[in-house]
Amino acid sequence: MKRIIILTGSELRHVFFRKYIALSENIEVINSYCEGQEKSLRALTEEEEIANDIRLKHLSTREQSEKDFFRLFVETTVDHSNSVHLSKGKINSPKYTKAVINSEPDLLIAYGCSIIREPLLSTFEGRFLNVHLGLSPYYRGSGTNYWPLVNGEPEYVGATFMHIDAGIDTGEIIHQVRAKYSWDDTPSQIGNRFIIEMSRAYQNIIVNFERLEKMPQLPIPSNERVYKKKDYTEESVVTLYKNFESGLIERYLSEEVDRCMKVPILTNPALNME
Repeated sequence: MKRIIILTGSELRHVFFRKYIALSENIEVINSYCEGQEKSLRALTEEEEIANDIRLKHLSTREQSEKDFFRLFVETTVDHSNSVHLSKGKINSPKYTKAVINSEPDLLIAYGCSIIREPLLSTFEGRFLNVHLGLSPYYRGSGTNYWPLVNGEPEYVGATFMHIDAGIDTGEIIHQVRAKYSWDDTPSQIGNRFIIEMSRAYQNIIVNFERLEKMPQLPIPSNERVYKKKDYTEESVVTLYKNFESGLIERYLSEEVDRCMKVPILTNPALNME
């Protein structure tokens, strides 16, 4: 039995994740520390004085899709994740870091939380896992499963599980998974289906933590991309939907094998993901 603490957010996908992980027979969730949405992409976009109608429409579409995928599970599943709710960034405050350390979990599990600082980093070195929704080291920073679709590169959509460190998506990679597509997918369908696959993979990693094998890391590519929330523009959303209207996913599926071969990912031999 793995005793874990989850550090996460409070949007519907985060609630789905923590409740799903807590259902595992082999995992005990001591607490889930759930940060608020004060600095979410929607909140930041709404605060801007420049035109943002197209971006807000996209975010509303994403939120409705999350409800379609996750709300029934969230509303009907017993919650064993022992949630503690706090403001964005407060997980690094002495009150919460002391509580986490005193709980003596086997592992810390991060998904969608603030950048974590000391003393949690050193206290749980080697036992602190994070998932980056994106394929490192190719795409780092913010929106890293959004930008590959804007750039016409569906092969770069995925998740990277890593040992957390002080950098941004720079920790030692444990395992990676790449998104799967269907012919009539929308951007939101792709993202939400992938949250489910990511959660399954994370559960497998937690349960099999001691069996994980250390792997040679991927080299930093010459075309490494790093995005920030401020890069999310009206123009990028227009490009995203134009790509889908012009057959981005259909073209990708016809070229999938060749395109994926050019973008290698790390899969841990200790994990059976069938």
